[in-house]
Order: sequence, then C-alpha cells, then structure tokens
Amino acid sequence: MHTSRREFLKGATTGGVALSVLGFDLTAAMAQVRELKIARTTETRSTCPYCSVSCGVIIHTLGDRSRNVTPTVVHVEGDPDHPINQGTLCPKGITLKQNIVNDRRLTKVLYRAPGTRAWQERPWDWAVDRIARLVKDARDRDLIERDARGRAINALTSVGVIGGCTDTNEINYLLVKAFRAGLGVIPIEQQSRI
Repeated sequence: MHTSRREFLKGATTGGVALSVLGFDLTAAMAQVRELKIARTTETRSTCPYCSVSCGVIIHTLGDRSRNVTPTVVHVEGDPDHPINQGTLCPKGITLKQNIVNDRRLTKVLYRAPGTRAWQERPWDWAVDRIARLVKDARDRDLIERDARGRAINALTSVGVIGGCTDTNEINYLLVKAFRAGLGVIPIEQQSRI
C-alpha cells in the first residue's frame, strides 16, 4: 500500500488527537524529546559578538570538565532571561555555533613581519609584549605635553583605541580610564557608534 505524504500527516494528526482525547497526556513525551538534545550539557551564558545590540546567548557544551576532556559546543540558543533579546536571536546570532566550532577559526597568533609575505605563528606572550612595546614607543615619541600657550595637555593622538560592541559600560569606563588618563590617548571610540 502506497501512502502519500498528505495521508501520512493526516493520519499522524488524527492519531495524536485520538490519544489526547483518550486521556493520554503527550506533553511529557514532547518535553522529553526537547530535553534529550541538551540533557548532559553545561550551560554558559554569554553575549553575541556580532553587533552592538548585545543579545544574550546560552552556549551548551558537552564534557565533564575533566583535565583530559576538551569541552565541545553542541548547541547555542538565545537566553530567555536576558532583558534585551528575551530568547530571540537574529539570523547572524543563531549561527554562532558555526563561528565557535569551525576548523578555519584562528586560535594562534599569526605575525607577518614588515616587508614579508609569510605569516609566522608566535606565542601569546610575545604578542602582548610586542603590543606593549609599540604603544610605549609611540607614547615616548609622540606625546604632546604642552599646548601653544604652555598649558599641560598630555595628548597622544598617534594611537587610537576602539572598544568592542559587546563591552559593558563598566568595561568601557575602565578602557577610557586606562587609555585616556593613563596614557593620554585622545582618539577613543566604541564600535557600536561606527
């Protein structure tokens, strides 16, 4: 006997209605199907990195946090308790898992020396030390201590700082304090305004 798709769907719907009319409660079975997908995962709340809306996401990882186990991201969903998106995600945000679990994602520092074409892998400590050295050299070379009238201004305009779109107000406050008050950097911007 050949059953068409339409006949199958009609029969399945009629059967489900008949079971619920006869007193069978199907909500537990439906909930069990949903629960199995993320039953043994660890929930980590985070913020979507794509735009300045800062939607809340829940990242589900599978792994028991043992030393020899690398956690694997198995599911990403919107955070229903987040005040901004209340569980919804845009088309870019819903693809966040493909951004995390991607064999082409860069996980090491790549450095290309001036005038060369080849990229070299470098350690993170080297990269942080190099950035600190270049900022210090720029500050020593380009800091404007006084204006034309002799007033102290301590302005560094050859270095710019940009904050991330998902930074909190507290992080941006510390960013301004560290770079403007500490180093004298004038060009400070926040990504959501660009």
